[in-house]
Amino acid sequence: MTDFTDISGLGEIAEDYDALLCDIWGVMHNGKVPYPEACSALERFRAERGPVILISNSPRPSAAIPAQFQQVGVPGEPFDAIVTSGDATINELARRAPGPAFKLGPDRDDIIYEGMEMHFSSLEDAAFISCTGLFNDDEETPEDYRHMLNEAADMGLSMVCANPDVQVKRGGKLIYCGGALAQLYDEIGGKVIYAGKPHPPIYELSRAWIEEIAGYDIPKDRVLAIGDNIFTDLLGAQQEDYDCLYIQDGLHADNTEQLKAILNKHGIVARYMADGLRW
Repeated sequence: MTDFTDISGLGEIAEDYDALLCDIWGVMHNGKVPYPEACSALERFRAERGPVILISNSPRPSAAIPAQFQQVGVPGEPFDAIVTSGDATINELARRAPGPAFKLGPDRDDIIYEGMEMHFSSLEDAAFISCTGLFNDDEETPEDYRHMLNEAADMGLSMVCANPDVQVKRGGKLIYCGGALAQLYDEIGGKVIYAGKPHPPIYELSRAWIEEIAGYDIPKDRVLAIGDNIFTDLLGAQQEDYDCLYIQDGLHADNTEQLKAILNKHGIVARYMADGLRW
């Protein structure tokens, strides 16, 4: 049985940790509005304890995230560094450049290709698929892509997935992400390459930032991961041997028993739980 230690705020456990790895979407904002208490808690941890590294499955490079913060209205300076799935995926794409690649995702994610000599083509002429998400995540679902993905699998194309998240909440609405397409592609027999959470490349980049900012190698049992997604944040923390604070304000916010059943079924654990990030 999976049991959490419920906490009312980060301040209850802050002295046990010297660094944070904190998710962004669902913890600091919901894509529409910021969560000021969460941002304030991260700022206080930075001032009193140690580095705060934001670790996101955004398919965009980390350099693009501060501008997104400004658009959403995220207050203060709640981080020392940002690492994204886009950062980790750039290395995978660079190894496959110049392609040609079939670009699967909205134009707003094209920043991931800046400075890279990548050629794009139709699916029929592509050497692989570069997936950042659905073309129109406001209206489409993965099923809209089944026929196309079946064709790609028959052609033996691999898919580089820049965002392993399956779903997130944008405001109060659930939308599908690149991970939903990658999941479907895997189910029908396609090969998928991931770099974001819960996979090792993004954590390797995060560890490098922790060491650079702290000036020493902080032991893993002194690093706390924070996130709201079971199969990215919680699973990734578990695989990397980090304690995890689960923020129950995401996809399973209204059903604790369902959450525990899912965790038990998949053997995933988290040490702490709170209904939002605050000090």
